[in-house]
Amino acid sequence: EIPPEIGNLTNLTTLYLQYNHLTGEIPPEIGNLMNVETLILSNNQLTGEIPSEIGNLTNLNILILTNNQLSGEVPIEVCDLNAYLDILEGNNLIFDCD
Repeated sequence: EIPPEIGNLTNLTTLYLQYNHLTGEIPPEIGNLMNVETLILSNNQLTGEIPSEIGNLTNLNILILTNNQLSGEVPIEVCDLNAYLDILEGNNLIFDCD
């Protein structure tokens, strides 16, 4: 599980947590990582929806969330990011960013 305290790491620029058998939801506090440029949470067992707070990550260049068990609609805030998004494969997400 990703603890909500992760939001306290505001100077973090890179977060690689792939292949860690993480479960549970992505905490909305992840949106506090204002300096993060690369966020990779792929190949875990994360569930629930992508929190819209990820849209707060305006410095984000790369977001990879593939091969989890995420569901629901991709938040418009995530669609609006000027970043490379690799989020659909291996999830059950609705992508309607048009």
